Amino acid sequence: MSQATVTLRVQEQDFDQAVELASLTAGKTNVGAAVAFVGYCRDEEGTLNCLELEHFPGMAEKQIGTLCKKASARWPLSGLTVIHRHGKIKPGEQIVLVIATSRHRRAAFEAADFLMDYLKTSAPFWKKEHKKDGSNPSWVVAKAQDDQDTLRWEK
Repeated sequence: MSQATVTLRVQEQDFDQAVELASLTAGKTNVGAAVAFVGYCRDEEGTLNCLELEHFPGMAEKQIGTLCKKASARWPLSGLTVIHRHGKIKPGEQIVLVIATSRHRRAAFEAADFLMDYLKTSAPFWKKEHKKDGSNPSWVVAKAQDDQDTLRWEK
């Protein structure tokens, strides 16, 4: 099991990718690779006013922490940062940040990919779309492809 430094936050406010990457790698000479993924709120063909993300405080952090432990046990990581926002997020704004660092690129790439797949399927967040036309907000339904993406890690 690697001794990865883990930063995990569930927050309403935006984050700065560059600041988070600098914080994760500062003073570490064992980092040979850093892979960052940022998920954005996309505008659904011009119809979306905002996406509202709800979560259970405490439960979300616990589940994401478990996922970080699994990634750290599976790959030789030196650091992980996972930040997931909640609340109302406008199209073009950041929703999630995952940064994985390691001595070598493959571990960092795979750990970041693993974490995003599991964040999509097992982290306790619920998404509600608020449309520009003022219609009733609707819950976003989970996609079968997200489950398929997660299954590949169980091989």
